[in-house]
Amino acid sequence: MDDAIAIAGAGLSGAVLARHLVEHSHFKVVVFEGRPHVGGNCHTERDARTGIMVHKYGPHVFHTDSARVWKFLSRFAEFRPYVLRVLANTPRGEFSLPINLSTINGFFGKDFDPAEARAFVESLAVRPPHEPANFEEAALSTIGRELYENFYYGYTRKQWGTEPRELPPHVFKRLPIRFDNDDSYFACRYQGIPADGYTAMIEQMLSHPQIEVRLNEAIKPEAKGDFRHLFWTGTLDGFFGYRLGRMSYRTSYWEEGYAKGDWQGGALVNYTSLDVPHTRVIEPKFFTPWQKFADTIYQKEFSKATVTGDVPCYPVRTAQDMEMLSEYVNLAMNTAGASFLGRLGTYGYIDMDRAVEQAMAFAERCLPALLKSGGVVPTFPEGAMAAS
Repeated sequence: MDDAIAIAGAGLSGAVLARHLVEHSHFKVVVFEGRPHVGGNCHTERDARTGIMVHKYGPHVFHTDSARVWKFLSRFAEFRPYVLRVLANTPRGEFSLPINLSTINGFFGKDFDPAEARAFVESLAVRPPHEPANFEEAALSTIGRELYENFYYGYTRKQWGTEPRELPPHVFKRLPIRFDNDDSYFACRYQGIPADGYTAMIEQMLSHPQIEVRLNEAIKPEAKGDFRHLFWTGTLDGFFGYRLGRMSYRTSYWEEGYAKGDWQGGALVNYTSLDVPHTRVIEPKFFTPWQKFADTIYQKEFSKATVTGDVPCYPVRTAQDMEMLSEYVNLAMNTAGASFLGRLGTYGYIDMDRAVEQAMAFAERCLPALLKSGGVVPTFPEGAMAAS
């Protein structure tokens, strides 16, 4: 099928790529998806018993500072404004997260103003004699031991299944420390949730005469020869049959329950103590405040290492993983007819807005080579493998 391009995966990266390719070329795009639905790990569906929209693979609140990304997605869904607020259930009580002025004052029993709080937290910092080399060093050098142990250590151990000192420092930096009373989880210009859920948005994105979607059908890497090109959004090591070994991923699973009224009064509570086995509790109805429900669903979320048959969610990226990644990148760079993108395809911990931005830019970068007979299509999005 010289006039057709194959995409492995109907998640956000694959869907954005597909739409961008067909809107700027004559190609037909065939999207292969092994699951019975589009949407990947941001798949949403209504609970049959209550009608509540459930995020089946964990909660997703879209947030971005990019007007271009927001405008693109808004073509396919009505985004309702939504600001996520999270509580941390710690051994010393519940506090808002990210750590902010209210958190600091409540946790330490103080009445600091912003400048006093900043100076106080800086006095707690335990700085190593070098640039922080891992999560633990980054945390201790920013917030000190007491905040680190109560807010981060136990949650991180449960979420990632390893000691925080085995994780790269950038994982800690995903959450800011604030010295005002802003308790919103994200500080982005655009924040919201599609009114009809993410799956409906992606279905609209893939609704185009040049796009064919094949559900319950996973394409095999060797089938790339049947198409002009294959874009792969699955795991990078999986593409190569794990011939160099398996890189580490984490996956989540949930215990669900029903209750009358409300369960916890908000969308998300993180549990930071190792004495509590789950990482957080999600109450999905609070993600759609424009809808009212008499009953509720709650989901206790647990994290574990990915094994065969699991859905990989989070690349771990330990030092050993990164060494293996470098070898897989070399393999990929010498593999004709295939390109890789998205969180799994690049083994990168990227947010949804970055996935959209990456897919749009990659489509634009690849199209000249795709349109030219014999053109060399880039293997990875620009900058995606800089850390490998």
